[in-house]
Amino acid sequence: QVQLVESGGGLVQAGGSLRLSCTAAGSFGWIVVMGWYRQAPGTQRELVATFTRGGTTNYADSVKGQFTISRDNAKNTVYLQMNSLKPEDTAVYYCHVVYEGVDRWGKGTLVTVSS
Repeated sequence: QVQLVESGGGLVQAGGSLRLSCTAAGSFGWIVVMGWYRQAPGTQRELVATFTRGGTTNYADSVKGQFTISRDNAKNTVYLQMNSLKPEDTAVYYCHVVYEGVDRWGKGTLVTVSS
């Protein structure tokens, strides 16, 4: 079973940057997709970005050009570089992985952007 360890959230002023990381630990085969989702108060969880093992990335329109997802397959780690942060980026960010037909969610890391 995969365990996901997230880090990098926190409080930042508008215009600032944060880098989130998520490492998958445990016993598993290939991780097909690693990605990030977010959920702001009173809203549904939404896709932020995903990165397949083959190197394909996908971004929500709202973060294109602002966020960059990257992945280190050797370390089973996915990163989310978030630049030019805005108050509307405030949310709990969840790591998500898909492997062997199973998906797992991290516990989430809070990102708060002050105006």
